[in-house]
Amino acid sequence: MDYTIKIGGEAGQGIQTIGDVLAQIFTHVGYHVFIYQDYESRIRGGHNFVQLRFSNTPITALKKGVDLLVCLNKESFYRHFNELTDWGQILYDSLMVKEKFEYPNVLDIPLQELALKEGGNKLMVNVVAVGAILGMFGIDPNPMYEVLRKTFYKKGKEVVENNIRSAKAGYSFAKENCLTCSFKLSEYTEPKFLISGNEAIGLGALASGVQFFSAYPMTPSTGIFNFLAEHSKEFEILVEQAEDEISAINMIIGASFAGVRSMTATSGGGFALMVEGISLAGMTETPVVIVLAQRPGPATGLPTRTEAGDLLFSIFAGHGEFPKVVFAPGSPEQAMFLVNKAFDLAEKYQIPAIILSDQYLADSQWTYKDLDISRLKNINYRLRGEEFRKLKEYKRHQFTETGISPFGIPGDTTHLVVTDSDEHDEEGHLIEDVETRIQMVQKRWHKKIPLLKKEISPPSFYGIEKPDILLLCWGSMFGILYETAKYLSRDHKVALLHFSEIYPFSHDENWKRHFEDAKVIINIEQNATSQFAKLLMMEAGLRPHYHVNKYDGRPFTVDELEDKIRAYL
Repeated sequence: MDYTIKIGGEAGQGIQTIGDVLAQIFTHVGYHVFIYQDYESRIRGGHNFVQLRFSNTPITALKKGVDLLVCLNKESFYRHFNELTDWGQILYDSLMVKEKFEYPNVLDIPLQELALKEGGNKLMVNVVAVGAILGMFGIDPNPMYEVLRKTFYKKGKEVVENNIRSAKAGYSFAKENCLTCSFKLSEYTEPKFLISGNEAIGLGALASGVQFFSAYPMTPSTGIFNFLAEHSKEFEILVEQAEDEISAINMIIGASFAGVRSMTATSGGGFALMVEGISLAGMTETPVVIVLAQRPGPATGLPTRTEAGDLLFSIFAGHGEFPKVVFAPGSPEQAMFLVNKAFDLAEKYQIPAIILSDQYLADSQWTYKDLDISRLKNINYRLRGEEFRKLKEYKRHQFTETGISPFGIPGDTTHLVVTDSDEHDEEGHLIEDVETRIQMVQKRWHKKIPLLKKEISPPSFYGIEKPDILLLCWGSMFGILYETAKYLSRDHKVALLHFSEIYPFSHDENWKRHFEDAKVIINIEQNATSQFAKLLMMEAGLRPHYHVNKYDGRPFTVDELEDKIRAYL
């Protein structure tokens, strides 16, 4: 069982609500779900859609073929009817869209009429549509009622009852009138849960003990801001909306210097404004975590679309030479753990840590049965209290064998804690002499980088040893490539190498043998210039044979990518 539903319409028609409620219902009965939203950068109007795939087996990406197209406006039909599978169905309201669609498998349902009759408000159209969709699939409606009660209970009993009546009306109409519906469903299993990339990043920050978050809202990173603000009282986090990104980065540097685990999140334009601050963190050896949620650029670009064009920008962000780590998770689960690792390494090595996300990972939702939180860690690397006070002397930038200096908290002792944005000596006071400058660069770079490389995990390998075809990808491409590789493996010897801990490259170089074993190496990236391939050549001296690139602002589907790869084969 593997079905795809696409709901299309204008901003403001409740499209996301339909997708979210359906996803909750499907996971409630134990199905695996992958859901992705595509929206324009306007508050109302424009063409938006939500695409939801559900299956009785794990899924990690979208497929192109649509089994049920829900049209809340005329444009949705004309844009997407050619994506329908041979048995695909259409659900719409001819009075609402002001047109009759000439297509074989169509259910014309009076969504607005039923919403007004049963719910007393035409805004209930989306709930009627949810009921109708479940009716077309023949799914037990009781989980739907339970989800609606949980979703709307804060709005009062009357609102809950109106929603349930509306959903029942849609369900009954579709069940009785969809004569061409022949969907076959698998048995229900134990419930699962959904989580988006942004929510997972927020969870990783909570698990890491974040206490201060400052950011200026910028799509697609704003979901992290919202998540942490929602849980700020529960976890005693100060969440601050800064006046701009320059303020945000400097706020978290100041908070971190004062002893608080701090974080910000932004997108490309905001990150550009933060670059000087990142260099400040590098010079003062102040740990900060920055989420860069990519979108197509340059400038404002396509603010609500997806792309992975900021990889090299993030690695080389900042003037001068100083260490940093750059991670790019491939799934929400990986996002949670890599954010946790970013906080750990940032504080342990007193460096900036950058998490690369994108609109695709940020907004898509994956299904999980559980997450193994035992792998998460929150270690305090700072000198505090009695441990700090008993030191005879303290130098903030003291030279050590590892390059890692004792990190004390200002005001927590009689020792003076000093640092400076100018080059400085061990105590933190600015200097001009050549010898100290050389020692400081060696401390920050030559001593820390070899140790950091030992902390970095090598890329993950999936598939058979010594494959004919090796697929390369990084970041959010993982789920798409993972499924694509499975389809290709039906008639080819295929393996996948996924990079998520991007920079610096791991000290463990055993993964390089896969390049020697494979006959054809294909690199797949969501950008125009194959940025990861350039990094691969620079850091490892390796070149893929072919490149597949996409930069139209929308993610690959499994079918689309499989066709492109087969074209090379």
